[in-house]
Amino acid sequence: MKNIYNYILAISVLMLSFSCSDDYFDVNSSETQPSTTGLAPQYRIEGAIENTVATAQYRGIREVLGIVQYGSQNTPAYYSESWNTYLTTGSYYLWQNVYVYALPNTADLIYLGEQYNSPHYTAVGKILRAYIFGMATDQYGSIVMEDSYDPERTIILEPEFSTQEEVYERIFLLLDEAIAELDQESEIGLNDEEGDILFNGDTEQWKRFAYSIKARYLNHLTKKSSGEHAYDPQAVISAIEKGFTSNQDNALIQYGGGEASNDNQPFSEDGYGSTRFDFFSEFFVELLKNPLNIDEEFQDPRLTRIVTEAENGGYYGVKTGAGINNDPKLNDADNYSTGYGGFYTSPDSPTYMMTFSEVKFIEAEAKFRSSDIAGAYAAYKTGVEADLQKLNIPSEEISTYITKIDEEIGQENFGLTQIFVQKYIANMLNPETWVDFRRMDYSSAIYPGLERPDNVNVSIFPNEDDWIRAMMYESNEEARNYKNMPNNNPAIRLTTPLWWDTE
Repeated sequence: MKNIYNYILAISVLMLSFSCSDDYFDVNSSETQPSTTGLAPQYRIEGAIENTVATAQYRGIREVLGIVQYGSQNTPAYYSESWNTYLTTGSYYLWQNVYVYALPNTADLIYLGEQYNSPHYTAVGKILRAYIFGMATDQYGSIVMEDSYDPERTIILEPEFSTQEEVYERIFLLLDEAIAELDQESEIGLNDEEGDILFNGDTEQWKRFAYSIKARYLNHLTKKSSGEHAYDPQAVISAIEKGFTSNQDNALIQYGGGEASNDNQPFSEDGYGSTRFDFFSEFFVELLKNPLNIDEEFQDPRLTRIVTEAENGGYYGVKTGAGINNDPKLNDADNYSTGYGGFYTSPDSPTYMMTFSEVKFIEAEAKFRSSDIAGAYAAYKTGVEADLQKLNIPSEEISTYITKIDEEIGQENFGLTQIFVQKYIANMLNPETWVDFRRMDYSSAIYPGLERPDNVNVSIFPNEDDWIRAMMYESNEEARNYKNMPNNNPAIRLTTPLWWDTE
C-alpha cells in the first residue's frame, strides 16, 4: 500500500479543520478557498480510499475496541475500555480524522469527477462520503454535514450540525446518485492510474458495494416501527439482491507488511494502532470456543486463525477493563493471547470495509424479521460459510461446521442470537459491531456471556443495565464551535441513545 500521507490534502485543505488542533490554524489565510488546480481524479482516488479506511475507519474502531470487547489492555480501565476519563474528556479523534483527512478527499473527488467529465469518480466520491458520514453519525449522532469541506466555497469555521435523521437521508441520496452515475459514460477510467485499490475499476462491483452499504443502513432502523423511516425489511432485501454476491466482492484494502508503519496493518505489532490492542478479550475468545452455545465442546476453527496462542499455551483472553496483574506468580502476560499476529492483526492483514458474509447476515436478519424463517436460516448459513472461506478454513472443516449447525440449531431453534453471534465474529475490527451492540441493547441473550467491563465509570453508569450509547465530541470542537454543537456533557452524551437507537 502506498504511503497514505502522499495523498493527504495540502495545507490549504487542512485549514478547514474546525475540529483539529490549533496548529492547523497557524496559517495566514485560513479562509482561503482550497484549490484543486492542476489535479485530475485518477490521481486522487487512491488517497480518498485510503483516508476513508486507514484514517477514518481505523479511528472508528480503535477507540471502541473495548466497548465491543474484541480487545483488552494490559492496564485496568485503560482508554475507552471502562467508559472512563479518556472518553469523558473528549480526547477521541475519529472526528478529526473524518473532517481533516477523509471527507475532504471525497469532496475533491466528487468535484474533480464533475470537472473532468468522469462521473465514475464522482460516484466513488459519493459512495465513500456516504460510508464516512455513516461511521461518524453512528458514533456521535448529530454531525457536521452541509458545512463540511466543499472545494467550491470558502471554509466555514463554525459549521452547523445536521441531525442523524438528516444524515441518513443524505446517505441514501448519495448512494442512489452514485449508482446512477456509475452507469454513465466516463472519460477517465477508475483504474487508469491503478488508483482504485478496492475494485480495480470494476464499476459493477462499486454498484454492488453501494447497494450493500444501503442495505446496512436501512437495516439500522429496526427500532423504528412507524413514520417515514419505519423499518422495512423488504427494502433491505431489495438492496441486498443487488449487493455483494461472493467473497470476490469484499471491500478491503491490503497492507504489504513492509518496513513503513503505514504499510503495516494498524493493529499488528508494529502498526500505529497496536497500543490499543494488547490482548484479545476474554469475551471474544470464549465465544469462539463455543460459538453455537451448545453443551458439548465444539471449538470454532477460526479461533486458531484469529487469536494468537499464549506463550504458555492455549487461547485465553483478558477480561475487558480488568487489565492483568503484573505479578508473574499470579497473572503473567504469557498466560494470555496477545492482540497481534492473527488473521486480522498481522503486518500484511487486510482491513475490511464490508464483506459478503455481513451482507448475508443482514439478509438473514431482514428475512427473520419478516417471518421468512427458512430464507433467514439459509442466508445465515451462507454467511457463516462465506466467513470461514474468507479465513481459508479447509472445506472439510467448513462442512463439519455447517453440519453441526444443522444438528444443534436447525431451523426450529434458529433466531437473532445465531445471526448476531456469527456477524460479531465475521465483522472483527469493524466499527459496525458497535451499532449491532446498541441495536440489541447489549443483550446477553443475544450475545451469550456479554457483561459490562470491569472498572466501569460508575459516576456516569451507576446501574448494571447502564451501557454506553454514544461518543463525546472532541474537546477542540467544543472549544471552537460550542454554539452549534449538541450538549457535550459526558453524563448526557455517553448515555443518550442515538436517533436510530430509540423506539
